[in-house]
Formats: sequence, C-alpha cells, structure tokens
Amino acid sequence: MNITAGGKEHDIVIVGAGGAGMAAAIEAARSGMDVLLVEKAPQAGGTTAWSVGSYTTSGTEHQRRAGIEDSSEAHFEDMGLFNSRVAATDNLALRRLLTEEAPATFRWLTDLGVTFIGPNLEPPHRVARMHNVIPNAGAFPYFLLKECSRLGVTIECGRELVDLLFTDGRVSGVVVSDGSAGETRHARHAVILATGDFAANARIKARFFGPEVRDAEPVNPLATGEGIEVAERYGATIVNGHHANAPRMRFVPAPSNWMQRIPPARVLARMIGWGLERLPHQLMRPVVMRFLTTALGPEPTLFRCGAVLVDKRGAAVELELGHIARHLPATDGNIGYIVFDGRVASQLETWPNFVSTAPGVAYAYLRDYLSARKDICSVANTIEDLARKIGANAGELRRSLALATLPDGMNGPATAPYYALGPVRGYVTITEGGLAVNERLQVSGAAGEPVPGLYAAGSCGQGGMLLEGHGHHIAWAFVSGRLAARAVLRAAQEAPTDRGAV
Repeated sequence: MNITAGGKEHDIVIVGAGGAGMAAAIEAARSGMDVLLVEKAPQAGGTTAWSVGSYTTSGTEHQRRAGIEDSSEAHFEDMGLFNSRVAATDNLALRRLLTEEAPATFRWLTDLGVTFIGPNLEPPHRVARMHNVIPNAGAFPYFLLKECSRLGVTIECGRELVDLLFTDGRVSGVVVSDGSAGETRHARHAVILATGDFAANARIKARFFGPEVRDAEPVNPLATGEGIEVAERYGATIVNGHHANAPRMRFVPAPSNWMQRIPPARVLARMIGWGLERLPHQLMRPVVMRFLTTALGPEPTLFRCGAVLVDKRGAAVELELGHIARHLPATDGNIGYIVFDGRVASQLETWPNFVSTAPGVAYAYLRDYLSARKDICSVANTIEDLARKIGANAGELRRSLALATLPDGMNGPATAPYYALGPVRGYVTITEGGLAVNERLQVSGAAGEPVPGLYAAGSCGQGGMLLEGHGHHIAWAFVSGRLAARAVLRAAQEAPTDRGAV
C-alpha cells in the first residue's frame, strides 16, 4: 500500500467514533487539545448506536426521586454477582473505576442533552440502577456529535486504521486508509484506540471460540477489531478473549419507519418522558417501541415460561437456558422462531416475565410486540395456520410444541391461540476480550509495561473486565473514553517538554 503524509499534526488522535471515542474527543477538546477523531464508517456512532441504550449506575437524581439509596460500592459488589462463576478472571481495578466514575459520567451525558427514564430493577442488582435512553440509542451520537462540533473536533469518516507510527520509541500517530491508499495522521501527545470489539473478526474469534460463535453474525458488521489487531503487532495482548456475550438471540431489525428518522432532540425525549409518566402506558408504549432502531433480544424467561425454539422448518432447536442462542447459528440460514400457545402467552404480560429489555419502556412484554412489531408476530387459532404463516411444516411444529415444559400447575393440552415470534437469529452482540490496559488506560506491551503514547478505551480497552448485565458496556464506553483523555492530558502536563514520557 502506498502511504502518503497527511494533514497537520494534532495533539491527540482518537481512532473510532463510537461512544468511547466521542467521549474522549469531548474531554480532550474541553481541556484545550487539538483533537482528530478518525472513523472507518461513513458516519459516527459505532456499536453504541446499535445498542439497546441502557446505562447502569448508582447515585443518580432518578434514583433519589424514586427514594432509592445506593452507592458505587454496592454497585461494585453487585457486578460481581453477574460473574460469580468466573470471578477469578475479572479485572477488579477497572470495575472499581467504572462504578466510581459512572455517576459523574451519567450527569455529564444528561448535561449534553441525553434523556433517560428509570431506574429499573435488573436482578441480581440489589436496587434499581438500569436507566434507559429515550427515544433510542441514536441520542448518544446525536448529542455527542453536536458537542464535538461545538468544540471544533476534527472528524474524518471513511478512514480505517492500518498501522501505528512511532517516533523515538513512542506512538506518534497512525496510518489510515480510505480503501485505496494509506495516509498518515500525526499526534503530538498520544493515540487513543476506541475501535470497539472484534465481533465481526473471524480471525480473532477463531482463536478463542468454537464455530457457534465464530460463525455467528455480528450485530455490528463493522466491529472488526482492527485496533486490537494492530496493537498486538507491538506486543499488546487480549485479556479474557474467551468470554463473549455470544451468540445472543436477536429479533431481525424492524423495517425503517419515519419515526426512527426523527432527530432525537431533547424536546422530543422530554415529550416522550412526559407521556410515559402521565399518559396510559397502553397508549405510549407502542409509540416508544416504534422509535427503536436496534435489534432487541428475547430473554430466557420466554423459555422458562414454556416457549420452544424451532428452526425455519418447525423442528425444535436444542436449547440451553444459560445460552439460548448457542445452537441457532448451526441451523439452516441461522433462522429460528419462538413458538408457544395461550398458556405461555398469559404469563408474558407482567414482570418478571418480559420478552425483552427495551429503551424507553425498560421491559417489553408480549402486548408491546403485538402492537409495535407486527412484522415479527404471527398469531393463529390452529397449529396448521401458524405453520403456514411462518413457512414451517405443520407436523414438525406440532411435535415441537408438544416438547414444551411449562411451569408447575400449567400442564395439559395446548391452548389456542398459537404464537410465533421471529425470525430470530444468533448474533455476536459484543465480545468481552479487550486489550490489556492499566488504570490510566495505557495499553500494556509484551513486558507488561505501557506502550508509550498508546491508550485504549471502550471494548477495545476493556482490559479483561467482565461487563455482564444491561447497561455496563455503555457506561464503560463513556467512562473509559473520558478517563483515557484525562490520562493523556495529565501525562502531557507532567512532562510537557519530554514527548517520550507521554
């Protein structure tokens, strides 16, 4: 590849314009730094824009209004409950950073204009901590990009990371490509890698996972982990690469509609929030559901209530409640349906038997899907009619429904109407393995010492921390981006004339 020198030198170059990269850019620009933000996609947003939009934290005004007493220490402890089986591999130092910094970063987001509702309870959290963005996750890039523009951050889209540049042993820039030629971008102080996870990188996935994860489709097809691969060339390592929220079951995305194209301005979010507080939920919930741009995922609760997962022929797919989508990618076309009868449907209307978590409504029940996602809801009075609606074999579907295991006291013959939710597919939503970093978000090299001038944030700089539970990945993206930028600024102030010390 031909490489040409490009542009002026910036104080800091940030690669990846998702939540972590944009947060780092804002933090650095507010401190007076000249910031370049490079993104390979045609627009900013990253996996953050694909997210459900939950942010989990303690110490919020939302909690205080609800009369909830909480602390970062309690949050720290409860995060360990999600990972009790693999606790020995967790990065407790980074978890401490996350839980201590998440409340201030939540306020930072609301000051930018992002609107949340909640909090909502998600066990094993001892209290309600999950806050949901409205009208959808597009609010994150919308408001962060506005602030980047106000601060004069330079943003270059359509540029993919190819390599790092070094001067006197320290990272001094990057090589990026527009798909045809390489160009250099130079940094006086540091480079922050915020390129996301490797859910779409078959090479890295094959090192850690079997075919059920390797072959599963990524929710974000641009999550190719190039920041991780490039850093590995210079001695960086992936920590906890064998952990993954994958494959995860997701409904196919909703068809685009005019409501999703409305800019998520603060006035719109406040109107929706006002409606959710004061208007009947049966009126507002379908409205909020139609704003969603992400592919929501069904919860294991569906199957505990007696639903059955079938392939597109109607044959039952092997199911593990701890990993409900594990065997779905191996089916023909990676396509399935969740089928059940009226006995199961009667359970899916109140907490804790929800179908999905969803921004704006916190928990989406069967009635929400029947109202707002008619494209993936099939209802029939006979199994034969249901089979015709989803293109399955009626005999296979009948045999599959007969395998349903319902809660005690609900056994007996199947009861009409019959339901099918889908298609569903097995996706890799996000991988947990990130580059090894220290508490200043500096990338660790082969000897465990920081690579001078190189930092990482978000999933790229997850450092082995385990982020099970809704709202932790989003929180880490914004928290780590801000912390990485602060660390660069602090290093520059500590050694203003010694570039090699940064």
